[in-house]
This record gives sequence, C-alpha cells and structure tokens, in this order.
Amino acid sequence: MLTIAGSDSGGGAGIQADLKTFLDHRVYGMSVVTAITAQNTRGVTGVWPVPPEGVRAQLAAVFSDLPVDAVKIGMLGDAATIEVVASFLAALPSCPPIVLDPVMIAKGGSPLLRADAVTALLRRLVPLAALVTPNLPEAETLGDLGDATVLYKGGHAEGDMVVDRLVGPGVDRVWRHPRVVSRNTHGTGCTLSSAVAAGIARGLSIPDACDRAIAYVSGLLVASVESLGSGHGPLLHGLGDR
Repeated sequence: MLTIAGSDSGGGAGIQADLKTFLDHRVYGMSVVTAITAQNTRGVTGVWPVPPEGVRAQLAAVFSDLPVDAVKIGMLGDAATIEVVASFLAALPSCPPIVLDPVMIAKGGSPLLRADAVTALLRRLVPLAALVTPNLPEAETLGDLGDATVLYKGGHAEGDMVVDRLVGPGVDRVWRHPRVVSRNTHGTGCTLSSAVAAGIARGLSIPDACDRAIAYVSGLLVASVESLGSGHGPLLHGLGDR
C-alpha cells in the first residue's frame, strides 16, 4: 500500500497520518514524499518541495521491488510534481487502484497546492483515479469532474449532521451521521482517504471501503478526547474501529 504525499512534522496529517492509518488497517505502508513541511497543530510555517527527480526515484524504487495493491495520493504541491507522478503511474503495465485526495489547503488555512497546478491535477491525475475524495471547498475549486467516481467529504458543511456522498457511474450513496464536535480534526481528510485506499487494497469494493472508512474516522473523532498541541489537534490513530 503506497502513499504519495507531503510530510507533516507534527505527525497529524500527510505521510504520517497515512502510514498510521495503513497500520490500523493491517496493510503494509510505503511512501513517496513529495514535500517537506514545517507544521504543528497551529499551522504551516514552511513548505519545501522534493525535486521532481527525487519523486521519480522514490516511485521507481518502490515499484521495482515491492508489491503495490493500491495508491493513495495526497499533497502534490505543484504542476511539476503532478506531471512526474501522473507520467510514472500511467506508464505502468498494470496500475493499481488510485485514491486521489486533492489536498489544497491545510487545516490552518495555508495553501498546499499552487493555483496554477489545479488544471494539471484535473487533466493528468483525475482520469487515472479510481476514486477522488475532495472536501467541499476542494470540490468547488475542481468543478465538474465528469465521469469520475467521487466521495464528497461533508465535514466542512454546517449543521448537526455530516453528509458524505459517493457518486459515479452506477453508484450514488449517501452517509449521514451526527457531527462530532472536537478540535482534534487535523488530518481527518488524509485519514479518511487512506482508510478507503487500504480497504480497496484488502479487496473491498469502493462503496464498502468508503463505508468502513467513514465509520473508522467517526470512531477516531469520538475516541480522540485527549488534545495534543494548542491548535487543531490530531486524531489519535489506533483508537477507532476498523
């Protein structure tokens, strides 16, 4: 199980959250780091992209030696990184299922995807993805995703109920669940997408993987009563239902 994403020095999101989620779901986690970020629960103070050749070398190292049953893609940062990742995956003789989480803005509001990279994301990676998992602000930025299968994450909407919706060719499913009021929400989007990808890697259909992932994140939100840091605290992986 491979995650392609940025590193979060605070451990709450990005590569770190992905690998913790994979462990919770009993899949072996591998990683391709696209960027190094300096961040904590209060926000992001610096972003340093990994050079494209470094991203490609990591991809080549993983795929030349290890089995990859599914890929989760998170923060990519810029168009050059998107191009490298898309070109590599598209050239594989048999590409594993891809869950694309179009990470654009950190929980604290810092931008994580250059504005000029949105077109590259839509043109190069969305067509490769088995599932795209935007939150509502990301969905507004991306616009019409055509025939893509999309899980719209409803946590950014207001109200006492959270509504997540999976739509695509032959599927239209809605989950409604009570909102868990918590400041420990850093990394929820990364965790949900990684949990879906892990479910797919274990052989679940996309709807069933979404169902289990939504229950898993809801369980983490309920269980993560301890607050770490002084801002948006992280989920405490290992506490939720798988």
